[in-house]
Amino acid sequence: MGIRSLLRNAFGRSKATREETGAAPSGAGTTPESATIPEAREESVPAPSAPAPEAEVPAARTAPPAATDAPAADPAPAAPTLPAQGSRPDVAERAAETSAAREESAARDEAEVRDEAVTDLVSQAFDNPTPPAAEAEAAEPEAAAEAEPEPKAAATETEAVAEPAPEPKAVAEPEAAVTEPEPEPEPKAVAEAAPEPQPAPEPAPAPEPVATAAADTTGTATPPALVSLVKSAAATLDKHGLGTQRAAVYLVLDRSGSMRNYYKDGTVQNLAEQALALATRFDDDATVPVVFFSTDVDGTADLDLTNYEGRIAELHAGLGHMGRTNYHWAINAVIEHYKKSGSTAPAFVIFQTDGAPTSKPAAEKALCEAAGLPLFWQFVGFGDPDAKGFDFLRKLDDLSVPEKRVIDNAGFFHAGRDPRGLSHDALYQQLMVEFPEWLTEARGAGILKDS
Repeated sequence: MGIRSLLRNAFGRSKATREETGAAPSGAGTTPESATIPEAREESVPAPSAPAPEAEVPAARTAPPAATDAPAADPAPAAPTLPAQGSRPDVAERAAETSAAREESAARDEAEVRDEAVTDLVSQAFDNPTPPAAEAEAAEPEAAAEAEPEPKAAATETEAVAEPAPEPKAVAEPEAAVTEPEPEPEPKAVAEAAPEPQPAPEPAPAPEPVATAAADTTGTATPPALVSLVKSAAATLDKHGLGTQRAAVYLVLDRSGSMRNYYKDGTVQNLAEQALALATRFDDDATVPVVFFSTDVDGTADLDLTNYEGRIAELHAGLGHMGRTNYHWAINAVIEHYKKSGSTAPAFVIFQTDGAPTSKPAAEKALCEAAGLPLFWQFVGFGDPDAKGFDFLRKLDDLSVPEKRVIDNAGFFHAGRDPRGLSHDALYQQLMVEFPEWLTEARGAGILKDS
């Protein structure tokens, strides 16, 4: 029960008490609480639909003027009739005064009782808002009816407090603000953008196999310019079953006058580099002894991986006059070098020329004498393939065995007018056409004693 209801009940009881005392002033000695509590609650029930009865609450607070109503209820004018009934006017006056005093005392007592009741009700409302169990049972129907308008009355006074109730949403909004950073997993996209980007393949793995291949024989790294040559040489040797074969590689170069342009345009340099790449697979020291010849032996030099670029043109320029084509001087120079080396391994001699020898008998004799040594002579022709000068080289295979030589120790192929146009694979393939067969025959004849 609300404080206002208790006040209305309290003031309602006072009004009802006044009405009863006005109707029967002589009954002032009865207690107002026992007669007015039920009637006051009937008067305090307002219409649930209209808030207008709320405005009448101040009217109930006008009940305290009951002190002015008490004289109205005082029947003092009737007292003067008492003297007429007796013969002792002073007694009647005292009786009237006594009666008036009693009435005033009764009115004061009644006001005090009423004030105490109101004070008790107000105190009870603050100390114990809920009605006592006895009153709750007696006033259950009225309390149920009275409970409905209470929230409306309370709502008018605490409306400002009830409206801020949605403020808990403001607490939920920070949670939403906290959840907004969830899209921040975008940094993963910057991780899925390192990618673990995949590492690009290293650009220089190719030289490694080549360096390893060169290390099999020399332990020296192969220059980048020779990488493709070494690969081609290795592939060709493997194809012919010569991957583990060891041999000293020689290069014999024709310096006759007709060879001038081949030195000038780099064709001879190209052949020298191809021979050096083959030596990285064949020779233990990857060094190529070079013999320049014309009318005589013009000069000799070594070619290796550390000193080969432009080396042929440099050497050629320092050798002077270019003469004729005498094969036999070059053949004898190679034989002499090989014997001095003390090697027991076979020698693979690349003999380059652009024509027939000046002295064919001398060339044939030198070649046949060399057949008893572990030397194989691979002739390579530059120039016009149909030139008559190459007829001698084509007949080398027809030299009788064993009447003129122990075994067939020579081969020939023509590289054409532009030998640089011949691929590395094609060149190595031509070089290895007869060499494997010769190895077998040299071993069989006891010329080659390696295993």
